[in-house]
Amino acid sequence: MSTVNWTRMEAACVVVLALCLVSINGVHGNSLTVLQAPEFVSFQTGEWPISGEKIPDLVALSMGFSVQEELSWPGLQAGPLFQRPRANVLVVVRGTDELSLPQNVASYPLENAVPFTLDNVAETVHSLFAEDTPVVLQLAPSEERLYMLGKANAVFEDLPVTLQQIRARLSQEGSVLASLPLNSLSRNSEADLLFLSEVQVLHDITALLQRHKHLAKDHSPDLYSLELSGLEELSRIYGKDSPQYKDATAILSSALQKFAEDVYSLYGNSAVVEVVTVKTFEAPLTRKSRSILESKQISNPGSPYNLAYKYNFQYAVVFNIVLWLMIALALAVIAIAYNLWNMDPGYDSIIYRMTNQKIRMD
Repeated sequence: MSTVNWTRMEAACVVVLALCLVSINGVHGNSLTVLQAPEFVSFQTGEWPISGEKIPDLVALSMGFSVQEELSWPGLQAGPLFQRPRANVLVVVRGTDELSLPQNVASYPLENAVPFTLDNVAETVHSLFAEDTPVVLQLAPSEERLYMLGKANAVFEDLPVTLQQIRARLSQEGSVLASLPLNSLSRNSEADLLFLSEVQVLHDITALLQRHKHLAKDHSPDLYSLELSGLEELSRIYGKDSPQYKDATAILSSALQKFAEDVYSLYGNSAVVEVVTVKTFEAPLTRKSRSILESKQISNPGSPYNLAYKYNFQYAVVFNIVLWLMIALALAVIAIAYNLWNMDPGYDSIIYRMTNQKIRMD
């Protein structure tokens, strides 16, 4: 055998070995990784892709809520009816196609990476458990967005939201800068501070829950939605082959692993923690404001093809209630009319019976 063939075989072996190491040690490409989950929330191991627009339905089902459209995805199996996790934490990491998360429950490829929000799940939690203290926290430090619902807002009022607040938090006591191996990252760079501020937010959330453990022990489920884009900014400025990006990837992987373990422990091993890694979204994320008093559109003038209206999930329920109620009322009217028609006034009515006796006495 020639030297060229031996070289090709060695190269092929190296490629196969590298692929094996990739599949074992890390998560590559757009993916959904379940870092922690209780035993009664059954995530199956397999290469089943899931669409980005279906992730809110997946979060709702894992929390025990119903969804309007059935999720035909074999990665999540139905669990016990009367058992639901106490919390669900979803972390979206933008700007990376390689994140080492070896300690996970399951990992799935993510296709159709479109932006999504957990607003519907948050509204469900808030409407079902409005009298309790559910934690509904949706945070995106890069865009300075913070959405909080419920009575637990006072606990997270001290959580830094804007970039200025987070940068000030980095200089205070207990900052992550004292414990993180910065290596090539600088405290004077705006992009580096953005990334470090997101790691600081993860640390502060677990610290607040540690001080207010009653929030994790009540009966209302909690929802966390965090969006991290520090890696995306580092890759844009330094490049993915830069030491800054590689050091940041290692720091974030370790921070997410510890964050998932801490949250899972605080909620008594009854929390689901997912991480979505996406290199870039296919479309920008936009939020449409809407009023509570907004009425739904009755007509459908916007359809140029004369299509039918979208099927309502509650239609079958309302139809059955109205149908059987009308059948029961119709049978009741028929039965009453039949009995009145065949009634003997002398025996079936006390009025006529007394009248007949009075006549006979006279």
